[in-house]
Formats: sequence, structure tokens, C-alpha cells
Amino acid sequence: MKFKDLLNDNDKNLFKQQIGKVKAIKQDTVHPQTLTSKKHIKRQQEKQELEKQKFFFSDEFEPNLETNGPMKYVREDVDSFEAKLLRRGEYTPELILDLHGLKQQESKLEIAALISACHKQHVHCVCIIHGIGNHILKTKVPHWLVQHPDVMAFHQAPLAHGGNGALLVLIDLKEDMFCKDL
Repeated sequence: MKFKDLLNDNDKNLFKQQIGKVKAIKQDTVHPQTLTSKKHIKRQQEKQELEKQKFFFSDEFEPNLETNGPMKYVREDVDSFEAKLLRRGEYTPELILDLHGLKQQESKLEIAALISACHKQHVHCVCIIHGIGNHILKTKVPHWLVQHPDVMAFHQAPLAHGGNGALLVLIDLKEDMFCKDL
């Protein structure tokens, strides 16, 4: 037997008189929106940017780079004088990435993260130290950099920054990247 059945009609009426007029509650269900924090959104954007940066690096792509002399590259829409400025040491690298001891896949991720960091910190020139070793990273790093649309130019670094085992890289900081952070 249920509790409501234990009360007789006289008890129910007495209870209603004591309570007075009652308005029935309309049952509505509120579904709160899940608010995403700014940090969470920023983290997602950074992750997407890193994935986008990784996409540019293919191991199958073989660019036609000069094998005689120092390793250098200048994007078609960039003045070839930029490579000369890199060679002379006119640009000072603001960030340095050392790839010693890293495997190819780890190196790709680090280079992608470096280019992403350049956009965040508005860094125009970086130094990537790939070492000489078995010439694996020494040949792969330029091939990856050529594929990235934000790499304007690179040149073998002067001795002060690593010589044969390093590259000075110019990063294209687009105007829309500056506006996005503001």
C-alpha cells in the first residue's frame, strides 16, 4: 500500500485548507550549454595548426636542390638576395632548434612546432641544427622545408651558427597572422 492511499479524504481536505491556494509548477527542462573556455579553444586551435603544419612534410617529395656548394633555397616569389643575406650572417636567428638524437618523425614534429612558434612569437629567422652524422637529417630537413609555404628561404648556416650541420631559415610572417593574435 502506498503512502497516498493511507490518507483518507478528510485528512486530504484538512491538508489542502492548511496549505491554501497552490499554483502548479510547470516542469520544464533546461539544457545548459557547455561553455568552452578560452584556454580550451586556444589549445584546439594550436593542435589544428600543428596538424596543418605536419601535413606539409612528405618523405616522398624530392625537390631539385643544388648539390654543389652550400645548401640553399629561395622561394619563387622571394628575392634571391635573401639567401645571400643569410649566408653573410645579416639575419640573426631568434630561435634555435637542435635535432641531434631525434628520429625523422620526431624531427618533422619539431620543425612543425618551430614554424608554429615563429608565427606566435613573430620570429622571422630561425636556426635548425640537423648535424651531419649519416646525412639522413641533413638531406631530409631541406626537403621538408621546401614543401612548407611559410618558408621563404634557407641557407647553410655560417660557422658561428653551426656551419655544415645547420640551416638558417627565413619564415614568412603573413599580415593576417598578426591580426589573428590581436
